[in-house]
Amino acid sequence: MRILTDQDVYKVTVDKLREWGCDVVTVKEIGLERASDEEILIKAKKMGRVLVTRDKDFGALVFLRKELSTGVILLRITPVTVEDVHMNLRHLLQEHAEEELKHLFCVVEPYRYRIRHLKQHED
Repeated sequence: MRILTDQDVYKVTVDKLREWGCDVVTVKEIGLERASDEEILIKAKKMGRVLVTRDKDFGALVFLRKELSTGVILLRITPVTVEDVHMNLRHLLQEHAEEELKHLFCVVEPYRYRIRHLKQHED
């Protein structure tokens, strides 16, 4: 799974994704820690990576400008809920292939995850 993480994603989450075998690049590693949300979505699309973030503003942006997205996973996470959110994030990544996630906006919470389709799959 190829992932780009936003600057607000906890280091423990980045480490966990890498531990699970994901190919993770952080926006900081590519010099985009001060980039706009739109710039980050464009970069994720150019890199062919699913974006993982804690920033709710991406929801409005991807539903208004669906062409910018290669999939977004929004983590509803706090230091207290880290373990529960990580468990559900892992389930999401195990149950959905990368190509499927590129067409989805997912919200991962402590006790569940929710999925919304961004665009139709091209068969």
